[in-house]
Amino acid sequence: MVGEELLTAPSEADLLRQQLVRAQRLCSVGTLASSVAHEFNNILTTLINYAKLGLRPQCTEASRLEALEKILKGSQRAAAIVGSMLGYARNQAQQVASTDLIALIEDVLLLCEKDLSKHQVQIEKKFQGRPQAPVIRVQIEQILLNLIINARQAMPHGGRLSIEVRANPLARLAEIRISDTGVGIPPEKLRLIFDPFYTTKEPDDEGHGGNGLGLSVCRQIIEQHQGRIRVESMIGKGSKFTVKLPLTAGEERTPCIPA
Repeated sequence: MVGEELLTAPSEADLLRQQLVRAQRLCSVGTLASSVAHEFNNILTTLINYAKLGLRPQCTEASRLEALEKILKGSQRAAAIVGSMLGYARNQAQQVASTDLIALIEDVLLLCEKDLSKHQVQIEKKFQGRPQAPVIRVQIEQILLNLIINARQAMPHGGRLSIEVRANPLARLAEIRISDTGVGIPPEKLRLIFDPFYTTKEPDDEGHGGNGLGLSVCRQIIEQHQGRIRVESMIGKGSKFTVKLPLTAGEERTPCIPA
């Protein structure tokens, strides 16, 4: 019995990896905290204004019904944001499950929408079919959030963020491509960006830069899911990250929709 317990106990490396993943996840949430706070302020302002409108004695039944619908819509949006952030930040039991990658990306974009809009980043989506992948949802959320935040930071004066998703039945893979029109990564740095503690981010006015864990953790998570990640970049032209994950069993024979 003792031998069996020792075999199933996590190693120090496993525990350290789990801590790094959680730390990076919380760091990503922190990056969005300010924008999410502004988003909630906007939602609350809308709710208060429509509540006041509906309480006016001279308000017609039609106007009161419209106000209630606006309040309901705003409340549902706030609940969706809270649910997404809590689910992402929690360190709960995680299980591999077949996941709709399109729906997952839409949820992550909901978290990032205000932040991207604030920095004048336009979103372009190209979705083909609804590929399913056997993954731990919260970990893939972390990868997507990290790549989207990195893309936004690479476009300090705004730009275009492109997200493509498609199934590749021949390779039995689901592909996610995240591209930006940002500053690009120099060739001498490109080969190092997945190394632990290596960062291309320069310190800001307060002396804060990247911690060099984001892409390293991303690669670890993807490899744990039997997937892979690669990057292409040109100075002044932007970068493109391609994440490939195994398709859920049975989806390999699904026809690929032509681009």
